[in-house]
Amino acid sequence: MSKNMVPKRLFFTKGAGRHKERLTSFELALRDAGIAAQNLVRVSSIFPPNAKLVPRKEGVEYLSPGEVVFAVVAENSTREPHRLVASSIGVAIPSDRNTYGYLSEHHSFGETEEQAGEYAEELAAEMLATTLDVDFDPDKSWDEKKEIYRISNKIVRTANVTQSAIGDKRGRWTTVIAAAILIFE
Repeated sequence: MSKNMVPKRLFFTKGAGRHKERLTSFELALRDAGIAAQNLVRVSSIFPPNAKLVPRKEGVEYLSPGEVVFAVVAENSTREPHRLVASSIGVAIPSDRNTYGYLSEHHSFGETEEQAGEYAEELAAEMLATTLDVDFDPDKSWDEKKEIYRISNKIVRTANVTQSAIGDKRGRWTTVIAAAILIFE
């Protein structure tokens, strides 16, 4: 692949949808996330070197209807009334911007938005820490590991985008998505 296939920007988005049909609930979640008019191609979870994380409002301006768009997507659905579902994307960005970082996808049942988001963030940070040879104990709490990462000066930022929802009380499909959309311009 050529260098022009390395994304220069990415943005996070999230959404939720409810409908009697699972596919339509997914479509409604995409609409809520502002990415229903694109053809999404799911990719694995590398944060490109030198890429810039931009706000959703700025990021969607780069998209065109029908465009093939590469995305890291977390998705979850239920039709069980009152069941809590969550989807989250975590990110860990290295302090050396010439190095790649990590994105992680997490989909869960019964976790709050905060719990799912922190877990996704922790997954991304652990993946990055292992590639950067940051010494840490995987059994420590997320707060303790964050401090180790901060002190190491190798990981500059972690974050997450998370969507949760409670299953529709009438048993309609409830779908949640979280995504990192990659932009090449």
